[in-house]
Amino acid sequence: MLVQEKTGLIVIDVQGKLARIVHNSEKLAANLEKLIRGCQLLSIPIIWAEQNPKGLGTTIPELEKLLQHQKPVEKFSFNALDNEDFKKVIINSGKKQWLICGIEAHICVYQTAMGLLSKNFEVEIVADCVSSRSEESIVIALQKLQHKGASLTNIEMCLYELVKDSRREIFKEILTLIK
Repeated sequence: MLVQEKTGLIVIDVQGKLARIVHNSEKLAANLEKLIRGCQLLSIPIIWAEQNPKGLGTTIPELEKLLQHQKPVEKFSFNALDNEDFKKVIINSGKKQWLICGIEAHICVYQTAMGLLSKNFEVEIVADCVSSRSEESIVIALQKLQHKGASLTNIEMCLYELVKDSRREIFKEILTLIK
């Protein structure tokens, strides 16, 4: 079970032209906006990574504007935890549960999730917020991640799990966001 006080969100490499050519790219961008807004409403810390931004381009504008009060962690390794700055942010956050979203599911999302699992973090892949250039790569990545110990969730499921109770004031804002 996700616990608001123990959970963080990692946004992986939703950048440049690649973000526009992945499977269901428009739906992915819309879903990522909802997830980021929901986590912001719940005060869930967000770590935002960019793979070689000079080569791949920066994060797509619709997400960048939501994350404008923080800076992305630049990385070159596919597993973000191989980047010392990224690893420090994860460790210093004190969070033990991580929601992961972004692209590509079978490369950077997969390797970062595996890195977190190897360090005994709980990992949940937000399945409707990850993509790859091919649908087949997404399916294989999610299957392998589940086999290796990651859990799958979706936007609505994880946000409601974090809210826990419809009597909370924040619930109405989350409900409006999801609808």
